[in-house]
Amino acid sequence: MLSDEEREELKAELVQLEDEITTLRQVLSAKERHLVEIKQKLGMNLMNELKQNFSKSWHDMQTTTAYKKTHETLSHAGQKATAAFSNVGTAISKKFGDMRNSPTFKSFEERVETTVTSLKVFFRRRSYEEAKEE
Repeated sequence: MLSDEEREELKAELVQLEDEITTLRQVLSAKERHLVEIKQKLGMNLMNELKQNFSKSWHDMQTTTAYKKTHETLSHAGQKATAAFSNVGTAISKKFGDMRNSPTFKSFEERVETTVTSLKVFFRRRSYEEAKEE
């Protein structure tokens, strides 16, 4: 337990610490206001600071070994993917060309042409006969 004298000393110390904290807060607040005034005079604002911080952070990140390795890996992967898609496109084009030249496709193409020609002749005759009836 604390004696009355120790208790009074601690209370006094507590009051003194609270006063010091209040003073420090006031000093800090005044310094922050002064800082804002100086920045305004220099034309600095929050947006400019954010841009500068972002630019610096982006630059710092790009110079890291991990970023460089990742960039190289992704670049290489992109090149391989491009080559693969190109090869697939070429293969598909070749298959369509082969299919178009196959006897089955030629036969199908001839049937379609014959059907279209027959339909044209049919509709011409019908149109001619309808005109004749009028």
